[in-house]
Amino acid sequence: MEIKKIAILGAGQMGSGIAQVAAASGYRVGIMDVSDEVLARGLKGIRKSLDRFVKAGKLSDEKAQEALNNIFTTTELADAVEGAQVVIEAVPEDLALKKEIFAELEGLCDEGTIFASNTTELSITDIASVTGRSEQVIGMHWFNPAPIMRLVEIVAGVDTSEETVQVIQDLAREMGKETVLVKDAQGFVTSRVLAAHMLECMRVLEEGVASVEDIDKAVRLGLNYPMGPFELADYVGLDTMVFAAEGLTEAYGDRFRAPQILRKLVEAGHLGRKTGRGFYQYD
Repeated sequence: MEIKKIAILGAGQMGSGIAQVAAASGYRVGIMDVSDEVLARGLKGIRKSLDRFVKAGKLSDEKAQEALNNIFTTTELADAVEGAQVVIEAVPEDLALKKEIFAELEGLCDEGTIFASNTTELSITDIASVTGRSEQVIGMHWFNPAPIMRLVEIVAGVDTSEETVQVIQDLAREMGKETVLVKDAQGFVTSRVLAAHMLECMRVLEEGVASVEDIDKAVRLGLNYPMGPFELADYVGLDTMVFAAEGLTEAYGDRFRAPQILRKLVEAGHLGRKTGRGFYQYD
């Protein structure tokens, strides 16, 4: 299967990051979101990221401009997916929203188009159930920031074909990524393991064992993690953490239940970096 065009649904942190990687790898990329303002913000982020790669000597000015030229933005789903061989959905972790989008894609895309979801934990099999091509639906879980993080977690639903898995694995590798193949179980591997770690650190904080700063420092320096759990939670978004915890609790029980300290911050509207306050305060 020759892939020339990729549609990215969602121009947030993840969607724009995936779009940058795809465009820099030579693919034509259509980014779709609900408003021109969101699209402009996503495109601005891509430009800044490409500039950083150029300044670091990892990308030439010509290649950066070529990547930008490979991208177009639109608020129309039909325009984004027209002629695309692969569609990567990167909207918020809301199962109903994802299923609504995938059902709409069915009537807009070519028969051979593969639908991939960037979900961190939701059921690929359930998402695929609203389409007439469940064998061509797959999970493609990227990590933030997508241009830097090396891994893509490939998730095969119950009906996902071996051919679809192979195409997406090859695509990820063409874009310079390593892959792991996992079964369609709630949280897959990475989200399940990471959530357990982060939620336990929040319980340690609630018990008064140590401060936010010292828990982060202990994890960074003692476990050699690049970010502490609270820095990472603020970066990901505390509302996203709650969504993930609720899904994992439903599947695996109380060990994944969101601590009160997390729920109260979300109730107060303190969602992390995107609102200027979470476990830390931001300018």
